Amino acid sequence: MQLQVMNSPFSQEQAELLNRLLPTLTESQKVWLTGYLAASQVATAAGATEQPQSPVTAGAAPVVEQPISKEVTILFGSQTGNAQGLAKSTGKTLSDRGFDVTVSSMNDFKPNNLKKLHNLLIIVSTHGEGEPPDNAISFHEFLHGRRAPKVPDLRYSVLSLGDSSYEFFCQTGKEFDQKLEELGATRLHDRVDCDLDFDEPAAEWIEGVLAGLNQTQGSASTPVVQTAISESTESVYSRTNPFKAEVLENLNLNGRGSNKETRHLELSLEGSGLTFKPGDSVGVYPENEPELVDKLLKELKLDSNENVQINKQGDVRSLKEALSLNFEITVLTKAIIEQAAVFLSNKDVQDLLQNSDKVKEYINGRDLLDLVQDFGPWTGSAQDLVSILRKLPSRLYSISSSLTANPDEVHLTIGAVRYESHGRERNGVCSILTAERIQPGDTLPIYIQNNESFKLPENPETPIIMVGPGTGIAPFRSFMQEREETGAEGKSWVFFGDQHFVTDFLYQTEWQNWLKDGVLTKMDVAFSRDTEEKVYVQHRMLEHSRELFDWIQEGATFYVCGDEKKMAHDVHETLLTIIEKEGNMSREQAESYLSDMQQQKRYQRDVY
Repeated sequence: MQLQVMNSPFSQEQAELLNRLLPTLTESQKVWLTGYLAASQVATAAGATEQPQSPVTAGAAPVVEQPISKEVTILFGSQTGNAQGLAKSTGKTLSDRGFDVTVSSMNDFKPNNLKKLHNLLIIVSTHGEGEPPDNAISFHEFLHGRRAPKVPDLRYSVLSLGDSSYEFFCQTGKEFDQKLEELGATRLHDRVDCDLDFDEPAAEWIEGVLAGLNQTQGSASTPVVQTAISESTESVYSRTNPFKAEVLENLNLNGRGSNKETRHLELSLEGSGLTFKPGDSVGVYPENEPELVDKLLKELKLDSNENVQINKQGDVRSLKEALSLNFEITVLTKAIIEQAAVFLSNKDVQDLLQNSDKVKEYINGRDLLDLVQDFGPWTGSAQDLVSILRKLPSRLYSISSSLTANPDEVHLTIGAVRYESHGRERNGVCSILTAERIQPGDTLPIYIQNNESFKLPENPETPIIMVGPGTGIAPFRSFMQEREETGAEGKSWVFFGDQHFVTDFLYQTEWQNWLKDGVLTKMDVAFSRDTEEKVYVQHRMLEHSRELFDWIQEGATFYVCGDEKKMAHDVHETLLTIIEKEGNMSREQAESYLSDMQQQKRYQRDVY
């Protein structure tokens, strides 16, 4: 309904403003706005009816209802920026409610100050196989070490981020929660474990935390208005309200005959108000492959046009649209199998669920179609189906351009994922969307993911060492564009690797021009399939170990981007070996040296 002067209490100018704004709001933004206005009304009414305090009767104790403490410390541990974004927005929410808030990354927090805290909120992700993110390692080790103090006066709560398709789901958050309890702290709200779609549970956690913080000695908690999580940004576009960016270019960076396909995308940000810095990422909301959706619908024997509810706000769309745009169908988790078992005719699925190792083996490389084919037919409704599925998550890609060099644009470097598993060809959801179905002129829903844990040094004269094989080279293209534009004079050294020099040297001409112009000081490459014995970036690092250690001693910042499971681990071990050898240190001393570098933000990783 359009607001008009005749049907509302607003002026013509106010009505026009609201008519432009309201259609652009997401459901979560509408909920937040409703709560905000309601809270403002309550506060106004309370102020208007406040009476002067009457004198205290002799012998009667005055009634004082004060929060236990208004000081709140929020510590975050974040690898990709999600936990950091939530920490900032939580801090703003609490500050707006009158709390004295300090927000800090865990590696910037002095552990000895733990005993001084009254209220502590921990927001932390889990990385790899149940490990803390890089900027949480030192605090995690302190809390689980012998020097961790007893903290009986501390109240705390933990918000844990993770991915339920991994075995050690939210493990780091669970460990912080348990350890603080063991040290004598009291929960002001129970831990909440969030899957990839964390907005709603995170908002509920904040509501619970606010209720706990507002409890007073001898008084009931104050009603709390639910607060939606949004990223702190000047743009109206965010993770919960993505911008539809026009595709300007979509090119294959690999040469003819390559075993790989790497897409270079250039997206327009014109009119979005979105900004970013080198080291940040773009979140892309993909669509599931149409052929896979059709096969799944055929196997389920459900009406593709039947409407289903897709969220708590009651929005509906057809089952086919929901499976294409809203729900994840390419990844299985134990929780999904447990819920689906109720609607699967073949009861062998119950036997599978009795053995955790067999479940872990089964879900590896399989999807929802496999589950229905193996244990169907499906006996539930269309709504039953979508009610057990996870939301289709965005995909994060390191930005490969500088906004200074390319105003109103953002570039991405995406490796197409294709593989065979359990007798079927499989495709990466977002990578194959960009490789096969997105053309210039099309749009992609995107948002900017800030990542303060992966940034160029503040001092432009600081040397930088960059290790980025394959698509891991993306943020370093952004780094070099930025340094070229700003005239930074610090030395720079890049290690790049891939399969073949002729077909897989990504952005080859640009790197050669930067070398020629002196923007890039040094480049070493490793093409693993061009030699009899495979050579990787860590081998090139070892070949130049003395010079590399000299750069580090001069204060260089060391960056790694790319595969976490193999490459990043090998590079980490190689770096330790170089520090140990060239610095004449023991292994323990080398580990301490590298840990200090990490604490000083001179060892930064963007790994996945």
